[in-house]
Amino acid sequence: MRQRFHEFLPRTSHDDVARQEFVKSLRGFLSSRVMPGNQAIFSQRVEPAFRAAQGRPPADRAEVRRLMTAEPYYRFWSAMQRRSQELMWESVILPTERELPDLVQRARALAAKPGPGSLRLDPQMPLPRYHTEQDIHIQPGGYHAEWTADDVSGGALYEAGLQMYMADAWGPEGAFLGELLLRYLRQRWPEFRPRRILDMGCAVGNSTLPWARAFPDAEVHAIDVAAPVLRHGHARARSLGVPVHFSQQNAEATDFEPGSFDLVVSHIMLHETSLVALPRIFRESQRLLRPGGLMLHMDIPRGDTPFRQFMHDWESYNNNEGFARFMTGLDLRGVALEGGWAPDSVEVARTVAGLNAAQKNYTDADYAFAIVVGQRP
Repeated sequence: MRQRFHEFLPRTSHDDVARQEFVKSLRGFLSSRVMPGNQAIFSQRVEPAFRAAQGRPPADRAEVRRLMTAEPYYRFWSAMQRRSQELMWESVILPTERELPDLVQRARALAAKPGPGSLRLDPQMPLPRYHTEQDIHIQPGGYHAEWTADDVSGGALYEAGLQMYMADAWGPEGAFLGELLLRYLRQRWPEFRPRRILDMGCAVGNSTLPWARAFPDAEVHAIDVAAPVLRHGHARARSLGVPVHFSQQNAEATDFEPGSFDLVVSHIMLHETSLVALPRIFRESQRLLRPGGLMLHMDIPRGDTPFRQFMHDWESYNNNEGFARFMTGLDLRGVALEGGWAPDSVEVARTVAGLNAAQKNYTDADYAFAIVVGQRP
């Protein structure tokens, strides 16, 4: 499935496309053909040897990690997985650098014109440390680095890399997560019609646009701390004809009025934050909701066995997802209670994504995303 081109994606040459298609194929091959060998080695050799020596199975993912990181096969797969991530960024950096002056100029011109949608930036807003201390996903510069005035490169790189990351799972517009969470909402609350929607940690708005299209009469807002992805996201939404109001804000404390939204969502943002930030985000979500309003924060699968949890931890150790591994044992409902939610108004649900073997980077199991669900009384 090819990425849908719009005027704010870098134009690609034949060689650019060939390079990106190779990376996508490599990642799909690693996921479907090489990664599963780790489970076979663990089940057939590593775990039986440990049981024979200790009289018990490995107790947790940390113990599995100590065993598996000594295995040559795991080391080979891990090195290839890391290199495929580096190749992904290299393949999109080339056309982005070549096109950047033109992309910046066109985004700047579009932002100067009246709607639909809007863009509001705050150059004085302090960026949270969890966002800046490492380049998230090893994307060079992360989402926040600015290499030129009015930079959009962070957003262009992010969007162009989506298709390769999970072998086309994200769909032609990268809308997979937004559509998945929207499907959950419609199945559980089929009559719910929000008038005002907020997407926290929106990046380029690829998960935001499904909400704006599903509820065309709603006013849709999207926030992120990184200006480059917001500039790109605003230009992208305008070029696709979808009205969204983008603003540079921290989900821990926004400038929106209390009780001003019917629906607050996020799409795998939580694991990019911190233990300190999480209860603040849940508290802010509650503050922003009107009575009867819904909070839906979806985050990544963490695995249901010590081995699967160990495999999901790979990104924390090798792909600059430092906080993700701490999410595994975290009681998200308990954190929401810490953030001020009443016990009878919040829960953690699950929704399963139908991914194929080439798209499931770290597991043979179904991808079951956690959703922190809250409804304000």
